[in-house]
Amino acid sequence: MSKLSIRIKAFNAPLLPEMVQLKYEAMADNAFRFYRATCHLFYEDLATVTSIPLSPLAWICGDLHLENFGSYKGDNKLVYFDLNDFDESVLAPASYELMRLLCSIFIAFDTLGIEPIKAMKMAQLFLKTYSATLAKGKAISIEPRTARGIVCNFLTAAQNSSYKDIIKKRTVSKKNKLILSIDGERHFKVDKKLKQELKAHINDWIATSSDGPYNYRVKSIVFRLAGTGSLGLKRYLFLLKSTNTKDRYLFVDMKQSRPSSLLPYIKVQQLDWPTESQRIITVQQRMQNVSAALLSTTVFREEAYVIQELQPVKDTLKFKFIKDDYRDMYQVIDDMGALTASAQLRSGGIQGSAIIDELMAFGQDQSWQEHLIKYAKKYAGTVKSYYKQYMDDYKSGVFKVEEPEN
Repeated sequence: MSKLSIRIKAFNAPLLPEMVQLKYEAMADNAFRFYRATCHLFYEDLATVTSIPLSPLAWICGDLHLENFGSYKGDNKLVYFDLNDFDESVLAPASYELMRLLCSIFIAFDTLGIEPIKAMKMAQLFLKTYSATLAKGKAISIEPRTARGIVCNFLTAAQNSSYKDIIKKRTVSKKNKLILSIDGERHFKVDKKLKQELKAHINDWIATSSDGPYNYRVKSIVFRLAGTGSLGLKRYLFLLKSTNTKDRYLFVDMKQSRPSSLLPYIKVQQLDWPTESQRIITVQQRMQNVSAALLSTTVFREEAYVIQELQPVKDTLKFKFIKDDYRDMYQVIDDMGALTASAQLRSGGIQGSAIIDELMAFGQDQSWQEHLIKYAKKYAGTVKSYYKQYMDDYKSGVFKVEEPEN
């Protein structure tokens, strides 16, 4: 077994074995998906680099890549385009977030067969817009009225989607009652005892939490698969029905929280959070313009979880659908640069992060940009070699998860 495979298997060892097998299968799809699933490798390797330019401390989502931007419905009922994954969030040098994103540009563009010169131009554009936004010291937000190009179309579609769409897609009627579908979705049955405990737990959360929806009860529960890096975590989807309005439903996602994979590899002192889920939603609330609907935390069977409303539409912008349209690609990368800077500005000066003046000075300084791009481009080559090694080991059966004995 290669050293790489030992690292990957050690990181995934605490996860659900049968679901980790699905994660390993997903990682075999292409180098970009492999990169998305191995955030821990990126930071473990980055910790050995001694020539990274200094940058101010900032709250970062930790796993910023092209497909960790997307749409979501805020608690004000409006739809936004923003950073949307905070599982790995920590206090760290601002440049860490940038290098993770830049590297994703080089890997994704190579995977999609887009010319290297375009990847370089997009990396330069991202940093140019990020720096310009930071230098102004004023955060921006993107919603249907302010969005442009493909992002405007993306948000308009999200805004016009309804719960009827998601009900049609994710449920079936059984004995004149709606239940979550198992067929055709990445849903799995939950055993009876666990289902009873989960139902009681969420009904209690609805009744007692200020973050929960009023006058709803749990009607159906499934185990849910979603994402790539988070495959193997415990994750459940709940269908809630209103107790006072006919045919009104909500979908609620409950996802297990783990410590950030950055923690072993950064020297910055972190806050002592009550739970990992509290860390995740607090940083999310600081960095996003408006919090996601029903964003909350809970502890179930002594494990921390993040709760939020499931979106009526697919909420991640897939680059493979715009790879042939340079104008759309340019607009999306430009937006991502502005949103990354805006998230750091919003959370500036809070519990260890740099104040706005320091972030503005960093944006005005151009000396560090070339170094970050150079590192990201070089590390993209490392990821390609990792992926090749992974595929050799995967095909030889190294990542086959043994079925537990009855």
